[in-house]
Amino acid sequence: MNTHSECETETKLREKCGVIGIYLTDHEMNASRLAYYGLQSLQHRGQESTGIAVSDGERLDQIRELGLVADVYNNDNLAALKGYIAIGHVLYSTSGKATIENAQPFVSRSKLGNVAIAHNGSLVNAEPMKEFLEETGSTFTSSSDTEVIIKLIAKNYKKGLERALTDTIQLIKGSFALAVMTEKTLIGARDPNGIRPLCLGKLKNGWVLASESCAIDAMGGDLVRDIEPGEIVIINDDGVLSFNFGEKTAKKTCIFEYVYFARPDSIMDGIGVLEARIKMGEVLARESGVTADVVIGVPDSGLGAAMGYSRASGIPYAMGIVKNKYIGRTFIAPSQEEREQMVFVKLNALKSDLDGKRVVIIDDSIVRGTTSRRLIQILRKAGAKEVHFRISSPPVKYPCYFGIDTPARAELISATHEIEEIRQAIGADSLAFISMDGMIEALQSCEWEEETTKEKKPSRAANDKNGDSGASNCGYCQGCFLGEYPMPMIGELGKR
Repeated sequence: MNTHSECETETKLREKCGVIGIYLTDHEMNASRLAYYGLQSLQHRGQESTGIAVSDGERLDQIRELGLVADVYNNDNLAALKGYIAIGHVLYSTSGKATIENAQPFVSRSKLGNVAIAHNGSLVNAEPMKEFLEETGSTFTSSSDTEVIIKLIAKNYKKGLERALTDTIQLIKGSFALAVMTEKTLIGARDPNGIRPLCLGKLKNGWVLASESCAIDAMGGDLVRDIEPGEIVIINDDGVLSFNFGEKTAKKTCIFEYVYFARPDSIMDGIGVLEARIKMGEVLARESGVTADVVIGVPDSGLGAAMGYSRASGIPYAMGIVKNKYIGRTFIAPSQEEREQMVFVKLNALKSDLDGKRVVIIDDSIVRGTTSRRLIQILRKAGAKEVHFRISSPPVKYPCYFGIDTPARAELISATHEIEEIRQAIGADSLAFISMDGMIEALQSCEWEEETTKEKKPSRAANDKNGDSGASNCGYCQGCFLGEYPMPMIGELGKR
């Protein structure tokens, strides 16, 4: 788990990291500045540390530091990172304290060749793999399961990179989106269930791999397509070579990417994130409509659903809440009361939008419930006559093992309380969550509308051998809602 000394840790789920990879066909150009632009666009996925590794065709060089992208890089250190291939990373630590040892990319140097890796996800068999490597002579300097991956690749490097990577991927279990770099090659890989996102973009003079398409946009590139679950792409001067590394499995993309983690301007697996959130809001209005005067959203990830709720219900949309975006993440709030108090510093209500009105407020999730309670206090202080809380995801009842920093189940309010008990605890006049089927309906309705990067595809129901289009067979991982995971849990979750 992350440290509670930061002002933004009170109740939100956190994505662990974002990755990028760049290959420029003009070998005289430096990829480091493009990597910087991409990492700036992925900063929302991790704020603990960042790193860039580059290759000029002969040697690998890197920077890894604790801190935000804008604070770590400058003109001088970017200019010193010379190379036409680059991979980059932003990390959100869950190990209790951010350390430089866990910062990525990881680099392995040996007489057989050098390799660097950036990883988004979590391995469920990291511990047994680490024990296996230690028994065969490997030593570890971090608590990151990414180090397990790079040690496995290095151990098999004599077979050639392609074989070493394929063998490694078949050994590890869990979620992963990988950007791997050698002296002359960039490789991307996505786990067989496609839990964590990865996409391919085209630059004027090269190629990009990124966790989200917004990073490709920031580099001036064009989204080509998503890397498919179980796919490896190898990028060099010959272009992009693609192959599958294992048997085809059921696609289980993390559904929280659309609810909360991804930037609204990203397109992920053919679905526009903002459009998905708007659709979720529309379904939420249909399922749990209420008489009210105004609809507002919690910045930032609740805004799309609030717009959709307003559109479907006919209730006017208003700003309602202003977010202070300049709170430093190093603010120390030693007590739980002070941590909760930080909600008042981070968010403030617009009295002119709320005074004397019946308010529907939309948020993406309720985790512990403390932020929700503080939000309602803010609205009532601004004069809201009624506060109706609506959530654009189902109740979060179970932990995530695949790359999300989730509290222990005992700390998840929906795991231990019924909805009416939660309503009373947070002080709302009414409370409702979107249904699981409603959420899947919203996402699947966007597949046809946003499938712009490749040919239209049949619905998942049409592809399903059993013809079951229900929520349990929808192509999305819903473990945090249902406790049903894409694979058996093996050992303990590897800490990232």
